[in-house]
Amino acid sequence: MSDVTRRLWPLLMLLGLGVLAALVAGCPKEPEVVAPIVEVVPPEEGRSQEPTGEPLKIGGIFAVTGPASALGEPEADTARMLEEQINAEGGIDGRPLQIIIRDTKGDETEGLAAVKELVDREEVLAIVGPSRSGTTLGIIETVEQAEVPLVSCAAASKITNPVKTWVFSTPQSDADAVTRIYGYLQDQDITRIAALTASSGYGIAGLEQLEEQAPDAGLEIVAKEEFADTDTDMTAQLTNIKGTDAQVVICWGIGPTPSLVAKNVAQLQMEIPLIMSHGVANARFIEGAGDAANGVILPAGRLIVAAQLPDDDPQKALLLDYAKQYEDAFGKPADTFGGHAWDAVMLVVEAMRAGATDRAAIRDYIEQTEGFAGIGGVFNFSADAHYGLNPEAFVMVEIVDGAWTLIE
Repeated sequence: MSDVTRRLWPLLMLLGLGVLAALVAGCPKEPEVVAPIVEVVPPEEGRSQEPTGEPLKIGGIFAVTGPASALGEPEADTARMLEEQINAEGGIDGRPLQIIIRDTKGDETEGLAAVKELVDREEVLAIVGPSRSGTTLGIIETVEQAEVPLVSCAAASKITNPVKTWVFSTPQSDADAVTRIYGYLQDQDITRIAALTASSGYGIAGLEQLEEQAPDAGLEIVAKEEFADTDTDMTAQLTNIKGTDAQVVICWGIGPTPSLVAKNVAQLQMEIPLIMSHGVANARFIEGAGDAANGVILPAGRLIVAAQLPDDDPQKALLLDYAKQYEDAFGKPADTFGGHAWDAVMLVVEAMRAGATDRAAIRDYIEQTEGFAGIGGVFNFSADAHYGLNPEAFVMVEIVDGAWTLIE
């Protein structure tokens, strides 16, 4: 309630009672009608009516535990935060939003089981997630057959290329990440690269893009090494790379293993730059790598450098708002991966707010979405593009003194 309304409230009450008394005194007698007693309560600023009725259900499948928990945990947290915020504001057209979260553990079998349960038993209207590319690729056939919209939080280009009828994605793609990295290397006059990639779906997709784009960028891959998410030392692979004439190491992976790569590069005193993929754009990478994180360069969404963006950036206000809400709610900084879930959930919510309350209508609405400013970028979808971003959704970032720094 504003100060003005608070001061006038007693006077308004007295005037209302006076008018009522005058009406009663001046009107002819009618059969007595007993009105219900209503307690007059001053309006509370920001108060919304409690949502009621059948909930609008969204399924959320994230790698909350397991090797990809650095991705799935902030995604699940963000989904819960949005559910609470939206329902506190009255829900969607007065109906409650329910986000049913399942932990895939980053495993394809677990992801498939979660999808079947959410589709068949919970009858969700849409699914957001999974966190990992391999998990997403493992469920595409199922969601296509079930005709339920899926908004993935994983980055492999093959998730949406070629286009699948019911599948969309929100993270910046590995193809666009490679484009940005290669543009940076060209500016640095680097022509020979070494690729160190994970054996997971994400790593395999990244290597494919590194190889596919290298010739047009005038780059040569002079060494290729691989690692598993469970590896605890990368000295052997890096020693092999050190014996080549590579001018830079590009590491493509997620979870704790890339932090070990950074440590091993420092231990081997390798004098060439280390570039990471966007799969490490969160605080856990810096915490895991320690001082070895300094100097690492990567493409990332704008969220982790939001305060450094120019004021006319169309995402800046939203990014700062989300970052504050997340830190207030969970006591830790927001990161890129939570932002993927924000975008996925809100694309579905915006469809619901527009009246799309069945699976087909939600799918159609997302496909027609243009100019949606989210955490990952400004999204433009179409029948021919279920990945709504481009390379400009990335900025190049360097870790300096343990902090993300925008490369101008």
